[in-house]
Amino acid sequence: MTPGNNGASTPEDDDPFGYLYADGQANGAQPPSGGYGYPNSVNRVRPVGSRQYGQQGPAPQAPPQQGAFGRPSAHYAAPETLPGAAPAARSPQPSRGGGGRGGGPNTKGLLIGAIAVVAAVVIGIGIAMISGDDDDKGGNEAGPTPTATQGSNEPSPSASESAEEQFESKPIDAKALHLSPGVTTASDVEGAEADGGIYVTNLNQPGASVTWTVDGIPKSGPYTVFFRYSTADEPQSMTLTVNGKPFGSKLNMDNFANAKDGDFSKGWTKTYAWPTLNEGTNTISLSCGDGDKCNVLLDQLWIKEGQVKR
Repeated sequence: MTPGNNGASTPEDDDPFGYLYADGQANGAQPPSGGYGYPNSVNRVRPVGSRQYGQQGPAPQAPPQQGAFGRPSAHYAAPETLPGAAPAARSPQPSRGGGGRGGGPNTKGLLIGAIAVVAAVVIGIGIAMISGDDDDKGGNEAGPTPTATQGSNEPSPSASESAEEQFESKPIDAKALHLSPGVTTASDVEGAEADGGIYVTNLNQPGASVTWTVDGIPKSGPYTVFFRYSTADEPQSMTLTVNGKPFGSKLNMDNFANAKDGDFSKGWTKTYAWPTLNEGTNTISLSCGDGDKCNVLLDQLWIKEGQVKR
């Protein structure tokens, strides 16, 4: 072998397409028929993984090729199990801790937050429902239209009572009232609360009247005038006059105590009316007019500011 020609079987001349060129053909290159294109070319076909470096002795046999697609051969061995192979590195597994560093989501915190949101919604709904119930109770109530005069032991007609009673007069006794001719006072029947048990009698006659001039009304507006009286007869009614004008139809003076057999001592009760009074001085009169029933004993009168029942 000369320095200018190293032979056609050297690895660098193993050109599988050498037979296509003139120099290849001059050197006897032929089309491939199992090896490379030159005669006596080196055939380096080896099974994958069979070549070993840095070891003596024959090369180990290549493992059988993998079988059908998706089914590994029974003789398959992982590359890291072959002699001289480095052990495979294992990738670190993520931590599964709920609250540790680098772990998954904090499910406990999410659960607490969800519970807090639900609790806030429930509380809000409860407040709304309670507020709605209060509005219904306070806004839809309406008492019957008050009549001009009412009366009873426990007055039956209902009306809105004043929240503030800024003015309340002291009861005026029978003996302090101005009496018309023929009307007198007496103290024979028990139960009167006026001083000395004195009450007004003889009102059961046409034209009979009593008058109270009351001073010190703080301001103009609605007031309640109370009358304490006794009757043991059928329902009675008299004419009420405020500042010279008849008020309402009649003052109801029914037998609310249910006294029987003419027993006036068991017939004491009260009635009231809701006139509008003027600031300062006002005149209130109770009289027995045409068509009235006036068989009563009159004990006391008093005034409260606003439309109240007691």
